[in-house]
Amino acid sequence: MWITLYDIVVVFFGLVLDTFFREIKSRGSHKIPDKGPLIFVAAPHANQFVDPLILMRNSKRPISFLIAEKSMKRKYIGGIARSLHAISVTRPQDLAVPGKGRIYLSDRKNEPLLISGFDTKFTEELNIGSQISLPNDRGSSEVTDIISDTKLKIKKEFKDLEAMEMLSQPEGTTYKCLPHIDQSKVYKTVFEVLNAGGCVGIFPEGGSHDRTEILPLKAGVTIMALGAMAANPKLDVKIVPCGLNYFHAHQFRSRAVVEFGSPISISRELVEKYSKGGQDKRNACSNLLEVIYNGLKSVTVNTPDYETLMVIQAARRLYRPEHHKLELPEVMELNRRFVSGYMNFKDDPKVQKMNKEVMAYNQQLKYYGLKDHQVQKSTCGGFRALFLLLHRIFLLILWSILGFPGMILGFPIMVIARFISSKKAKEAVKSSTIKVAGRDVLATWKLLVALGVTPILYGIYTLIILISAYNYNWRFILNFEILSLRPLFLSLLPWSKSSIQSLRQIREELAFDLTELINELGPKLYPDFDNARIVQESKKASRSPSPSRPSSSLRLFALTDLADDKLFNWEKADDSDYDDVFFFLDKHNGGKITGRSRSNSSSRKFLSGKDGTSSSASLTRVNSFSSINSNMEAFTKLPNTNTNTISSFNVPELRITDDDGYQGDKESSIQTKKNV
Repeated sequence: MWITLYDIVVVFFGLVLDTFFREIKSRGSHKIPDKGPLIFVAAPHANQFVDPLILMRNSKRPISFLIAEKSMKRKYIGGIARSLHAISVTRPQDLAVPGKGRIYLSDRKNEPLLISGFDTKFTEELNIGSQISLPNDRGSSEVTDIISDTKLKIKKEFKDLEAMEMLSQPEGTTYKCLPHIDQSKVYKTVFEVLNAGGCVGIFPEGGSHDRTEILPLKAGVTIMALGAMAANPKLDVKIVPCGLNYFHAHQFRSRAVVEFGSPISISRELVEKYSKGGQDKRNACSNLLEVIYNGLKSVTVNTPDYETLMVIQAARRLYRPEHHKLELPEVMELNRRFVSGYMNFKDDPKVQKMNKEVMAYNQQLKYYGLKDHQVQKSTCGGFRALFLLLHRIFLLILWSILGFPGMILGFPIMVIARFISSKKAKEAVKSSTIKVAGRDVLATWKLLVALGVTPILYGIYTLIILISAYNYNWRFILNFEILSLRPLFLSLLPWSKSSIQSLRQIREELAFDLTELINELGPKLYPDFDNARIVQESKKASRSPSPSRPSSSLRLFALTDLADDKLFNWEKADDSDYDDVFFFLDKHNGGKITGRSRSNSSSRKFLSGKDGTSSSASLTRVNSFSSINSNMEAFTKLPNTNTNTISSFNVPELRITDDDGYQGDKESSIQTKKNV
């Protein structure tokens, strides 16, 4: 199986999720069919762009999620969505605009479908098929007839009690106009994915929110499933309900549980009703939507408000036996059972009394600044409590000291992420009628900001360190020879040793031939080439190494040299003062260059001196920690001049001993000649 861009992106964001969340548990993934078209329906949609990533990470099959078109148009989010094969959807609520004037029900009992208005412009702002929406997501309805600027008829009446109260007020209520959008292209794309045996993911609530219960589901998912099966009778689409359950979804290092329910099979009877159209089609969609809703309730925890959820979680902690740790899936199942029991017996006096007592207990915990699991530990008292207190203070100080550098480096990321995510949450609350505090966007923007800011910030840190290392000459940082790994790797390969030795021998022969060529052609270019020598040569240079001196590959080195790059002569060679040939201006020849020679043969032979004698000259190898390189070369000699002219120079003279065979590494004697 080939690795696709989808796989790479999912793995990358899987690592990001593992960093942000302390624990992500999956339950029921074995229920997902291995083959065939699937529609994953997930709720509650409590964590904007994080929810689909968690589902893709824990599903064993690739999923193409539906994403709002306005999100697809964002620079980075759109690119990520396209790499994950997301399907763009234009939502009417994204194009909603406030309507002029106010609307009300003129005859609530006799004509609940007739909407009247004050200072409204229905003929200009609405069309047949458009929708009007009430504030705070109290419902919307399709426009079937526009009678005038102040009167219109809707397709279905508003049944929500708060919606009826809004419309029954004498001054009426504000509203929004939602345009009609043709979604045929979206359905066509979904049908193609399902016909190919793929998987489609959708959040049927229509948008992310931070409420504690599942919002009313949109009928689009039923049209996708029934429409695909109606268009292709051989297609068997299954719907998999997915429950997303978070413990403080917007907080760093929180926990999450994703639970997959049993696949929902669609009967052929519903498909036939859908194919008939009209009222039968609406009934088929409604029946399937109810089945999906019940499936989602079985894998989620739904409470009417936040206070009830807090009471349920506190009751679950009190019910848990001591010294028995529950797994996250067990915690979620226990929460669901407590919610079911509470909703069935909430009118019982005993349950109401227990509810009040648990709420009072939560208030006391908040007052003392304790968590439930800390109550039992606070009773130890005496010497043990003092010992634990001091022990934990010591550990806290130690961890603070160790983590202080990391905290300083990461502090800008935390500040920027918190600031931007809080700002986005406020913007989301203002533009939405269903969000409470905008907590559903906090985690998303914290992750996005961290992914964008972290590389930039640490790049700046690296640049600062490199500039400081260059200015203050921190060689341990600027030592780029650490990147020279290939020579070491090749030296460890048995089949490469002979090739490396052969390459080394070729280099030595080339160095010898080059030296001989320079010695031959040097006198033709510089007349005093031989007379300007300091080092005298007694023998002709030989191509083969001295038999008494073992080859470099057979030498024994000190253990301290094993970690030295110079052991292999692979480090970047810097020319030393003794390795270069010096040129001086001759006062007697009018400032002309007197001559130059460079000798670098393997046997370190030097040219004949001006006295006509020849001697063998070689430099002994010095220790690798010495500042003088072992590859010592010949030097030119200053011409005879008046000593008073250059009296300020103290030129060192090298005394080179004859080589009677290799006698081990030792320091060469260097004497200083003050007057040249």
